[in-house]
Amino acid sequence: MKRRERTRRFIELGGLVVKARLNVLVDDDRAAIYGALLGLVQQAECERSNEVVALWRRKGKRAFEAEAEERDS
Repeated sequence: MKRRERTRRFIELGGLVVKARLNVLVDDDRAAIYGALLGLVQQAECERSNEVVALWRRKGKRAFEAEAEERDS
């Protein structure tokens, strides 16, 4: 069961890359996607990580809410 949950989690996280259109931006280049994600981690580690993550969370939350509103209308 743990393996199935882990696999589902990975699929959901990959879906977020697609939802954010990062794959389109880099033409499905896995090295570029991985590098972009590593850059985000480096940014969060170098700067005030709590503030950076809070900003990302707000942006993501607003995007999810906007999508939900769009679906409901």
